[in-house]
Amino acid sequence: MCADASRLVGPNPSGPLRACSLAVRAALHPILAGGTRARRLVVGLSGGADSLALALVTVDAASRAGVPVVTVTVDHGLRPGSRAEAESVAELARSLGADAIVETVTVPSRGAGGPEAAARDARRAALRAIAASEHAPVLLGHTMEDQAETVLLRLARGSGPSSLRAIAPLARDEAGVTWLRPLLGLRRADTAGACAQAGLTPVEDPTNAVDGPWRAADGSPLRRSALRHRALPALASALGMDPVPALARSAQLCADDDDALRQWARQLTRGARSGDAPEPGPSGVSLSVPALAQAPRAVRARAVREAASRAGLGSLSLANVEAVDGLVVAWRGQGPIHLPSGSASRVGRGAEARLVLSPRAGSPALRSQ
Repeated sequence: MCADASRLVGPNPSGPLRACSLAVRAALHPILAGGTRARRLVVGLSGGADSLALALVTVDAASRAGVPVVTVTVDHGLRPGSRAEAESVAELARSLGADAIVETVTVPSRGAGGPEAAARDARRAALRAIAASEHAPVLLGHTMEDQAETVLLRLARGSGPSSLRAIAPLARDEAGVTWLRPLLGLRRADTAGACAQAGLTPVEDPTNAVDGPWRAADGSPLRRSALRHRALPALASALGMDPVPALARSAQLCADDDDALRQWARQLTRGARSGDAPEPGPSGVSLSVPALAQAPRAVRARAVREAASRAGLGSLSLANVEAVDGLVVAWRGQGPIHLPSGSASRVGRGAEARLVLSPRAGSPALRSQ
């Protein structure tokens, strides 16, 4: 098929095509407007309806601003014919007006999160590398259904607001790459409808089917596929309503709460670090125990996590945080608490008591000083 994105979208699109176009234009406006606009955009394009609709309207919007679009189709090499399929998707992207890249990755046969997580990690690493080389943001085609599935997955793991905020519409990772998900407020029916309006035929990936070739470690269907094809329809039947918008709304409410709690925790950390007590070392952090003890547990836990990160102790588990919290509110002489890359201890008494978070000798935090 030979087509052009701007011709397919048209000057005044309607229906699902209009919804997708408006969502992408709104997300891209800060990037395409002004003197600091992006020189290029990267779109993750699997060939499915979500990413194909995203690529179509992104090329249309970007071409009107004179900004090139690079689509990246990742070949995981996990099924016969995947390379030819990826090349076909890339050729379609070129016909829309994009510069198209096919990137082949190696997916580990075993991993903690199973094949689904391993493939996602390999895909994101490939996209991150290309985005960094292009100095460009990455656009991904996640929809409201993806958001709802992520909330359910994380609820099943017993997650709190920081995790239940689920997929962020805009995020910047540790490598400095910006990730945009303009379609989070839309449904899969919108992306499928947009492709149909434009006369584009999406690729159907068999690994997304509940009875597809990939299985979880115990032989059961992949978790996200099972949620998509079984759990969400069962919820809709049991509740007599579509649960997807409500789950997506929960993610937004958790994001709002998490932002507020995080801001409160930062203020608490700054306040608890003030005073005459010196820091324990170039990478250590010392916090006032009385200041921490006055805060609600949820805020105190976030303050401990932030202080540990600042001290170079890495990411703390829930058990780590609870043990450190015991030094603040349930201290009976215990300690020090051993942490992934250091330790936590309580020094002093009464109003002068301090929580000291120190990196282990030879840790990356100290070596970087």
